[in-house]
Parts: sequence; C-alpha cells; structure tokens
Amino acid sequence: MYPDLPLAIAILNGYPKASRERFDAADVGHPHDMYARFVRSYVPRATLDVLFIADLDSALPTGANLRSYDAYIWTGSDLTIYHTDDPRVTRQVELARAIYEAGVPCYGSCWGIQMAAYAAGGEVRKNPKGREWGIARRITRTEAGRAHPLLRGKPDVYDGFIMHLDEVVTLPPGATLLATNEHTPVQALEVKHKNGVFWATQYHPEYNFYEMARLIRARAEPLVKEGFFATTADVQTYAEAMFALHEHPDDPALRERFAVGPDILDPLYREAELRNWFDYLVIPSRRR
Repeated sequence: MYPDLPLAIAILNGYPKASRERFDAADVGHPHDMYARFVRSYVPRATLDVLFIADLDSALPTGANLRSYDAYIWTGSDLTIYHTDDPRVTRQVELARAIYEAGVPCYGSCWGIQMAAYAAGGEVRKNPKGREWGIARRITRTEAGRAHPLLRGKPDVYDGFIMHLDEVVTLPPGATLLATNEHTPVQALEVKHKNGVFWATQYHPEYNFYEMARLIRARAEPLVKEGFFATTADVQTYAEAMFALHEHPDDPALRERFAVGPDILDPLYREAELRNWFDYLVIPSRRR
C-alpha cells in the first residue's frame, strides 16, 4: 500500500454507452468502479480519471497528454476487437498503440489482454471452445510466469473469475506467455512493444463472487441459449449461491459446491496481479 503517493491513473472503460446503460438496467457492476475501489485502497492519494473510450464523442488523450498519467488500466468490453470496420474498436486500438509509443505502463483484463496483444501485432479470434464463464479453472503459471513479477504470490495452479468469447491466438513480437489453461491457452501475458510494457490477464482479478454473480444473472439468456443451464431460473439459483458464498466465504458447503479455495476467495491471492503491477511496474517506472 502507498498511502502518500500521488499517482495519476486513467481507467479506460472499453464498453460503449448502450452496454453501460444495460449494465445499470440489469444491476451489473461497472468494471471501472471495481478497479477504482482497488486503486483507492492501495494508492489512496491517486487521482483517477475514468475515460469512456468506446464513445465516439469522448476525447482521448493524445501526444504529450498521454504522459500526464503514470499508468493506464483497461477494463473488459463487449465489443469484438477484430471487427476492424467498427470505429468504437479502431479508436481504442489506435489509443493503445499511442500509449505503447508514449511508454506509459498498462494493465488490463479480458478485453485488456486482447488489446495488449492485438495492438502490438498479435491475433485475436473467437474461441472455438465457446464461452468461458464464471470461474476459469486450473490457470497454470508457465515457466516464465513462475519467475515473472506479475504472478508473484500466486499458486502455480489457481482459479480466476472470467467471462469471454474471444481469445488471443497469436502472440505479438515482444510478448511472454505467463499463464494458461485448457480452455484458453493465453490467460496472462506481458507485452513489450515500442517504448511500453503491458501486463494483462484474460481473467478478472478485480472481480469477486458478488460482482460475478451479478454479471451471470444478467447473462442468463445467453448462458441458457449456449447450453450451460436449462432455464433462466436455474441461472438465478446459481447466482444466488454465489451471492451467499460472497457473504459467507468460509462456508464449507458453499466452497465445496463451487470447488473453490483461498486462491479465488482471499483478496491476498485474488488481487495479487494488481498489487504486483503497481509494485513492480508502475512505481519503478514513475521513479525513473
């Protein structure tokens, strides 16, 4: 924790306005709020700006203004990064490339890892295995990941919160694969490109069981359509059990129901990537 450090952090929300409005209507938490809660607890004096970068009428930092921030955090998004005819996407890719050029550290989850790879020359496609949702199982540190500071303090095998359809399929030059699992081979990576460094995960260290339950509840119809549940009522029952586990993380029956342990229940382990990013990338970069 850095109680006296006045960092300037930009949180880049990749969701378009219509999607954010659907979040509000469905009582789903906004990812920028989740990141902001973490940053305010870990770096209380940080100045936080939330930029809605999918909105075509929103101004984006450019030129020297890119360096007015000490770091950038990329949230998830429901856009598709390889839709190159969508200006809501292309403006974000251009921004990522400009940040790489400016040399300001980035962290991102979900859409963030896809952006880290794609903007540096990697490839993203729809995952042929379908949606990975709720809990990503048996995320495994690679040999490089066991030595990398992003995953310091993580077990060699752990679970994480997740909800996505696309995946990184080709790493760009300058990328290092840090974690993988059976469903999605690229679960965590570092990308060094131009003057910048981007640490990213496909899974969501910023989530907890409460926030994931809200998201699952709101995604009831696609989860039923894709065959994960028989009815939307079943989704609701599942979400309610997640809410209960959030309230009672030591309940042995609930832990057994979801087959989870401290790696995803305890913030000490679950949020390690976020603390490590500040400790080993953002703070050292600022001091140079």
